[in-house]
Amino acid sequence: GHLQQLPANFHLHPPTDRGSGVFGHLSDSFLGRKGSLQLVCFLSGGFGLLTSLSPNYWVYAAFRLLTGFSAGSICFCSFVLATEPIGPSYRGVVGTSTCYFFSGGIAALAGIAALFQSSWRILYIVTSLPSLAFMLVVMPFVSESPRWYLVHCRTDDAMRVLRDIASTNGKSIPHCVGLMLDDEDDIAKKVVVETSSVLDVFRSQIMRARLMLLVIITFLCSVVYFGLTLNVVNLKINLYISVVVNSLAEMPAYLVTAVLLQHFGRKPLTIGSMLLSGVFCTTASLIPNFGAMRVARMACGVVGIFGMAGTYNLLLVYASELFPTVVRTVALGCKAQGSQMGAILAPIVVLLGERVPFVVFGMLAIIGGLLVFCLPETMNKPLYDTMAGMEKGERSSKRGDEVATSNSLI
Repeated sequence: GHLQQLPANFHLHPPTDRGSGVFGHLSDSFLGRKGSLQLVCFLSGGFGLLTSLSPNYWVYAAFRLLTGFSAGSICFCSFVLATEPIGPSYRGVVGTSTCYFFSGGIAALAGIAALFQSSWRILYIVTSLPSLAFMLVVMPFVSESPRWYLVHCRTDDAMRVLRDIASTNGKSIPHCVGLMLDDEDDIAKKVVVETSSVLDVFRSQIMRARLMLLVIITFLCSVVYFGLTLNVVNLKINLYISVVVNSLAEMPAYLVTAVLLQHFGRKPLTIGSMLLSGVFCTTASLIPNFGAMRVARMACGVVGIFGMAGTYNLLLVYASELFPTVVRTVALGCKAQGSQMGAILAPIVVLLGERVPFVVFGMLAIIGGLLVFCLPETMNKPLYDTMAGMEKGERSSKRGDEVATSNSLI
C-alpha cells in the first residue's frame, strides 16, 4: 500500500531495537561508551532522515528497521556513560534522574505528532534532528568513562578524566593517588579483560543466573509497560491526550523511586513497584468500561503505568550494578533485547479485548515481582570492574554476612 494510507497514529510507537547486543559489545570493547553513543546517535538520526524520503512502503520498512537497530541503544549507552563515574551514595539518584528525559520525550512526541498529522515526512525530519544535534553540540564536551579507560589499561586517561571532574567541582586529587583494577591481577590478565563479551557472562555461574533472570524480568516488565501504553485504544479516549497523560504519570514514579532508593534499596522497591502495578492492572480488569467507570478504569491503568515506570527505572540502575564494567553495557544490551521482545508481544495482548489485557498485565507484573526475590541487593555496593573482582567481592561479602549473623546469634 501507499505510505499516505498508513493510519495517522502509526508513528507514535518506537521502532523495535535489534542492535542492543551489537552496540553493547562495541561499547565494552574497542569503541568505548562515548564512541558507541556518538555512533548510535548518528545512525539513528541519519536513518530517520532517510525514512522521510521513502518512495514506497518497503523502503520505509527497511529504514525503520535500521533506525530501530540503532535508536534503542541510545538509552543504555548514555545511561552507562552517565552513571559509571558516580559513587555508590549518589548512583541511584543520578540513574533515576535520566529517565525524566525519556518520559518528557514521549510527551513531547505526542505533541509534535499532533501538530504534524498531515505530513509524516516532516514528522520524521523534526524527530530525527535532535539526535544529530546532540551528537554535534553536546558530545564533544562529554568525557569517556574513566572505568572503561581503566579496564583497557589506559590508567593515565582515567586519571585525567577524574582530575577534570574534580577540578570542575572545585576539588583536587593528590598526585600520590592512583587507580587499580579490583582483581589486582597482572597485565596478562588485563588483556583478557579487554576482550570480555557476553560469552564470558555465560561462563560465570553467578553472572549467567543474573543475566537470565534480568532478561526474563525485563521482558515481563516490558509487556506490561508497553501494553498499558498501547492499551489506550481500549480506553476509547483521545490518543494524543492519553499518551501525554501516561508519560506524565511516569515522572512522579521516578521521583518517588529516587527518594526511596536511598532508604530501601533496589530489590524491595523493584518488588514493590511490580506488585503495585500488578494489583491495579488486575483491579482495572474488574471495572466495566462505560460511563464514569471508564475514568476509574483509566486511573487504575495510570497507577499501573506509575508502578511499571518505576520498575523500568529501577531495573536500569539495578542491572548496571549487577555486572562488572567489562560486560556492563553488553549485559544491558541483552536486557534491552528482552525489553524489545516484550514490546513486540504487547500489541498482541492489547488485541485480546477490553478486559483480558489487564488480566494478562496484572499476572505478568506479579510474576516478575516474585522473580526479583532471586536477585541480590546492590545498595551501597561498589561497582566492580572485572569478572574476577566481582566474584571475589561477592564471596567476601557473603563471608562478612555470615560472620555478622554468627556474632548476632552469640
